[in-house]
Amino acid sequence: MDFIKPIGMTEIIIISAFSIFYVLYLLRLNSINKKIRVYKSKVFFKLILRSTYFILLIISLLGPSFGENKQEVNVVGKDIMILVDLSESMNADDIKPTRLEKVKFEMKKIVDEFSSDRIGIIMFSSEAFVQCPMTYDKNALNLFIETLNTDLVPNSGTDFGPPLKLSLSKLNDENSQTNDVNSKIILLISDGEDFGEDTGNALDKINESNIKLFTIGVGSEIGSKLLLNNGNFKKDNEGKEVITKLNPTSLKKAASDTGGKYFEISDKINETDILISQISSIEGDIIESKVIDVSGNKYFYFLLCALFLMLIDFTFNLKIIRI
Repeated sequence: MDFIKPIGMTEIIIISAFSIFYVLYLLRLNSINKKIRVYKSKVFFKLILRSTYFILLIISLLGPSFGENKQEVNVVGKDIMILVDLSESMNADDIKPTRLEKVKFEMKKIVDEFSSDRIGIIMFSSEAFVQCPMTYDKNALNLFIETLNTDLVPNSGTDFGPPLKLSLSKLNDENSQTNDVNSKIILLISDGEDFGEDTGNALDKINESNIKLFTIGVGSEIGSKLLLNNGNFKKDNEGKEVITKLNPTSLKKAASDTGGKYFEISDKINETDILISQISSIEGDIIESKVIDVSGNKYFYFLLCALFLMLIDFTFNLKIIRI
């Protein structure tokens, strides 16, 4: 017989309390036996009976298990790389409080949903940088997400090519935990303003690798002005205030060209939950195999026997009262 869990402080306190009360009961019983005449055989029977179900209750509390039942369990997971647009237009407030702050909130939701999967973060505008390498550490991921801001990258426009190529490289490197390309996912989050010339080449490589690409458009059709750090609104070369709008065309095309799907976060809809559901439906790859002990807790049998003996004890007392 083995025990599923070690004896903790709670069990020690309960067992100690039971033992103390039982010793006091025995002392009281012995004192009564000395003062009055009793049937020793009945007293002995009750003593054995109560001692037995007392021991059975203690055993059931410890959670006994019988035999050895080993089972091999496969640990399954996915590799998810999140590409976050940090171009200046992500500071627009057509999505409250801003596009970027809304993205950060939704990213944390995604991280929480996929606790058994590795997730990495790449930030980009015209260039791409790994902000957080692939990791299982959700606390680290949330910390990196919280620090995202548009000052972290050069702001000279948006180019999808560099982050897509970088993510493809990281997902296919020799340190990848998964060998199955079907369990590797790229999430491209942007307001859709792509000024790059090499995006098509990057999409072709992703399509050839069979890695899944999901794109997420952030913003609204109406758009908003861009407030600069100096308190003024951004203006174009003609002196007109710039209005940045969600441009889903390039994001939809990127998803379509690679067999992926496009999702949207706007002032009207939020499809993050649908995205999460889509990712959840993708079968992960076997990362490792573990052999675990799945012996069942057999406390119920001891508890049942103890309750049965307690019932006998109670019934026996009733018969004595009637006599």
